[in-house]
Amino acid sequence: MDKLLYIAMTGARETGLAQAKTANNLANASTTAFKADFAQFRAMPVYGDGHASRVFAMTERPGYRLSGGGEVTTGRDLDVSIRGQGWMVTQNEEGEELLTRRGDLKIDANGTLTDGIGNVIFGDGGPISIPPFEKIDIAADGTISIRPVGAQPNETAIVERIRLVNPDPKDLFKTTEGLFKSSDTEIFDNDIGVSLQTGMLEGSNVSVVEELSNMIAMSRKYEVQVKMMASVEERGQALDRLLQP
Repeated sequence: MDKLLYIAMTGARETGLAQAKTANNLANASTTAFKADFAQFRAMPVYGDGHASRVFAMTERPGYRLSGGGEVTTGRDLDVSIRGQGWMVTQNEEGEELLTRRGDLKIDANGTLTDGIGNVIFGDGGPISIPPFEKIDIAADGTISIRPVGAQPNETAIVERIRLVNPDPKDLFKTTEGLFKSSDTEIFDNDIGVSLQTGMLEGSNVSVVEELSNMIAMSRKYEVQVKMMASVEERGQALDRLLQP
């Protein structure tokens, strides 16, 4: 009977964790270039002294929906969307190169090019620094050109080129920051096959209808697990009564 209780308990716990992933997907349904997480359940044996005769439920994040989200036209000079497959390069606090498709670019107080949440965007030579300008353009290959302050209307200067890369999707995994990392390489090289669209943003690829359906289904699973635990308790109490002198 304790085996049934343990399976039901772990099932309820892991269903709650899966609901948290679904809730996170729903919360990011309007986040620029967000990639939805998948969750699945599986049975795992309990190892210890003796035979592995017990099992417990476990949820895991086996993958991510890497398909592109819907395109939104903004007309903003610093908004970019990657055509098809590909990524831009950023880094975490430890200096590791990470990948993002978030194209709501901005220039911070130091003149550094970042995405909408402050992740530094890398060019061929590292972080991109933008001098004061009157107009800025980002070409399809990532080349950034500006008209400097006080320059003639036809006078432009090339600042840097956004590093556009395309590693094997099979080697990618998601970090806690919502960025992607490769298990195959730590340094990403330019891929001339990746191009940008300016004045557009990639939306989230979360399917709200699908995630809401998943949430309802998991809520029912949770209720079943709780009912199973209550049933075990009732059976235990009945057994205690039978054993009473």
